[in-house]
Amino acid sequence: MALPSPWPTIHAERSALADDLASLTDEQWSAPSLCGQWSVWETLGHMTATAKMTPARFLRKMAGTGFRFEPMFAKEIARETAGTPADALAQFRSAANRSTAPPGPVDTWLGETIVHAEDIRRPLGITHEYPPDALVRVADFFKGSNLLIGTKTRIAGLTLRATDADWSTGSGPEVTGPMLPLVLAMTGRPAGLADLSGDGLATLTERI
Repeated sequence: MALPSPWPTIHAERSALADDLASLTDEQWSAPSLCGQWSVWETLGHMTATAKMTPARFLRKMAGTGFRFEPMFAKEIARETAGTPADALAQFRSAANRSTAPPGPVDTWLGETIVHAEDIRRPLGITHEYPPDALVRVADFFKGSNLLIGTKTRIAGLTLRATDADWSTGSGPEVTGPMLPLVLAMTGRPAGLADLSGDGLATLTERI
């Protein structure tokens, strides 16, 4: 049975993030996100650029940077953060209900929305309850993918088991914990490790 479209969840999670960021100070906008090279402001700019992207536009922009991801990301972030943080937030809100994206599986963009939202929220001390089924769907997508973030290799030879959902994957020494920290660790975020435990945790830690 085909899974339902993730776009309604993506739209709702973008809007919820925008609401959470409405009262940030300039200092908070400049704080480092969990994407170490990007601030909170820059991470939001990346999310806006992704929401505005189409396959054709993506290919044109990739060609313009010699098909290199990082320079393309940098150019898009610079464009989306050229004004003030308030301008950037307004642009994000205006793109929140778009269902366009670069080429790739649609679950990529569900994962991007949830993980980057947490990249922003967690350093700011903002908590948010993500839909459990969306977290499971993201984990199921990332577990078999090495594209860009290398999750498949990172969790190879380990069993990951959720303590707040009926979800597990892999075989080998276990890493257990709530779904959200598992997703963060799967996608290379050390911030998720403190909420995990098990015989496989040391191995997973070494791989992040």
